[in-house]
Amino acid sequence: MTASLHILGIRHHGPGSARMVNIALEALKPEVILIEGPPDADELVTLASHKDMKPPVALLVYDPENPSDAAYYPFARFSPEWQAIQWGLKHGSPVRFIDLPRALRPEPPTTPTGTDDDADEEDDSEPGDDTAAAESRRTDPLEALASAAGYSDGEAWWGRLIEERRGDIEPIAVFQAIHDAMAAVRAECAPSALDPDEPAREAHMRRAIRAALKDATGNIAVICGAWHAPALTEAALKATTAKADDATLKGLPKRKTATTWIPWTYDRLAFDSGYGAGVSSPGWYDHLWLDHTAFSERWITKVARLMRTEGLDASPASVIETVRLAQTLSSLRGHGTPSLAEMNEATLAVLCHGNPFPLQVIERKLIVGQRLGKVPADAPSVPLHRDLSAQQKSLRLKVSALDFELDLDQRKEIDLARSRFLHRLLLLEIPWGTRAHDQRQRTSTFHELWTLQWKPEFAVSVIEAARYGNTVADAAAGKVRALANAATDLPSLTAMLDDVLLADLPSSVQVLISRIQSVSAVSADIGHLMNALAPLVKILRYGNVRKTDAALVEPLVAGLVGRICAGLMPACGSLNDEAAAEMRARIDAVHTTLVMLDNKQFLSDWSTQLARIGDADIHGLVAGRCWRHLLDSHQADSAAASSRLSMALSPGNDPAKASAWIEGFLAGSGTVLVHDPQLLAIIDEWVTSLPAASFEQICPIGRRTFSTFEAPERRMIGEKIRRGLKPPSVGASQTGDSAAESNDYDPRRGSLVDPVLRLIFGDSAL
Repeated sequence: MTASLHILGIRHHGPGSARMVNIALEALKPEVILIEGPPDADELVTLASHKDMKPPVALLVYDPENPSDAAYYPFARFSPEWQAIQWGLKHGSPVRFIDLPRALRPEPPTTPTGTDDDADEEDDSEPGDDTAAAESRRTDPLEALASAAGYSDGEAWWGRLIEERRGDIEPIAVFQAIHDAMAAVRAECAPSALDPDEPAREAHMRRAIRAALKDATGNIAVICGAWHAPALTEAALKATTAKADDATLKGLPKRKTATTWIPWTYDRLAFDSGYGAGVSSPGWYDHLWLDHTAFSERWITKVARLMRTEGLDASPASVIETVRLAQTLSSLRGHGTPSLAEMNEATLAVLCHGNPFPLQVIERKLIVGQRLGKVPADAPSVPLHRDLSAQQKSLRLKVSALDFELDLDQRKEIDLARSRFLHRLLLLEIPWGTRAHDQRQRTSTFHELWTLQWKPEFAVSVIEAARYGNTVADAAAGKVRALANAATDLPSLTAMLDDVLLADLPSSVQVLISRIQSVSAVSADIGHLMNALAPLVKILRYGNVRKTDAALVEPLVAGLVGRICAGLMPACGSLNDEAAAEMRARIDAVHTTLVMLDNKQFLSDWSTQLARIGDADIHGLVAGRCWRHLLDSHQADSAAASSRLSMALSPGNDPAKASAWIEGFLAGSGTVLVHDPQLLAIIDEWVTSLPAASFEQICPIGRRTFSTFEAPERRMIGEKIRRGLKPPSVGASQTGDSAAESNDYDPRRGSLVDPVLRLIFGDSAL
């Protein structure tokens, strides 16, 4: 008895196609089912029937030596291929994949895009790269057919014709019609012109079909993308000989591959994710698959339920009116049942009251959907993935495609363990959790705020990280050691040390400390030393709150502070404007860091260096900044600052240098001018004495400096100048009545706050 071949051309993710495939398989009772998919994964097909397998899922095929070279083959429960697999496993029919194996495909020059290898609709450009996508996107056969049918959108045409079809249908006849339509399109456009891999893929599929025909005696069902259907028929097998197909496949590179099942998400099935074979509305298609009857009423009910959870009104009466409007729109357009377009128009008009913003939420959460699949625990995986899953379970961390916030109080053991786990994943470049910041984070040292969202591509990151260790802790420690040995940049090493302490990896701490000591010992760049100080001081200041051994970094901090103080003066000499701005920023960072640490010896050594630099003949931006820090930290009094300011602004100095000194002294805050009229008077007198040409030269610098002040500061300074300032008496201290007068102090009004101060501080303090 001769085997009979039946080609079922489908849309890769379509509920109507899936329903027709089921009906056709029930009628054909095929002996063998051949599916367009990676033969590398044939051994994993049986896992599709596991009770813990919950679509959407994907087959991940990757190079074990280079896991980033990977391809995904997603399946939803409404995917025709998934339904064919389920039918075959249930009825005992062998199921085989027949597409060109990943092992025979050349290694790509760049990282994968996260799309599967469907040549009908695939887009190999990087997600988000609109230019590349526009250049590489091939002519979609659906668009050509839709245009011929009078539709402007191929997706809407196919959805109306196939996926949203209702009533009794004869699937074999529909598949024949699809075959004829695709044959007409292929006649107008050579497949190889659309995709250079197309000839090899179709040659391999024909080879697999010939092998099945040779061994089988009953029906053979081939489920493939509609585009390939005309190339796989019996007529095509005769037109292209086995010898010709073998010649096409000869010489293809061979390499090792590994395969596993991974969870997938509906938003990764959508076009917008960059998935070339995606659909525009996975959530809607899922609804069509599950709710084949009364689907309009059930869909609008889902929409109303979502709107209520979002705090929006959606009454039963509005639901009824929305359904009626959708059905009326469909009838007016000559359709038997409403499509998604009519549903959205009715929802916008009735439930959303014409406001498009709620419809955006509906699109994201319902039309696209955020469903996350699940795979069995015994699916092939690396040991690191098994440890990751076990820790997610033991720490009660929900794995979800939805992003949600997690507020960790590190005084609690389980939250501290969660924090360490998430920090370890960040070290492994698996950003399941990202740090968030709000007022609670800024006002407490024991709170950590995270946003968690699981993404399918993390599966590849886990496989890549597996080479460093079999557990999350071991892998993180192994990667830190590898990065530390390769690093030559001191700031990155100290930042990494902070991450390691947060991740509680004691075995890596000593490795990093030794490496930091080695690099800092030979580093002659004071800028690098200054940049490296802040992360270490942060550890030393807050380490005890996080239950880390902060004392380990104290010798490093002491060494860095000593080297910075010793080399700061030479590093500040001969600076141009750009280098002076960078040095000012570094001085600000070091000063803030040391003030936060509050080590008297460090502050004393640092202040000594600031005083030396402030009095030296160096760039005014740096010298002025040093004096500002001395004044703010009470290492210099107002009289000394006034004297130095008067010297910097003396008539013999270049106005450009003088304005740079003022910018360094004042940038960021005008508080000192608000509370010290003597300094303000010096600057006011200098500005008013400038010739017109010099004023035009320094005016942009002055505007830039004063623009950094807060609005209330600028207003108060302006009011003081408007009222008039007395000529400064440089070197004279503001004491007695003169100080009170210059500060506009009214003793009578000041005494009014005495009762409040006594209540706050107590009588003994005043």
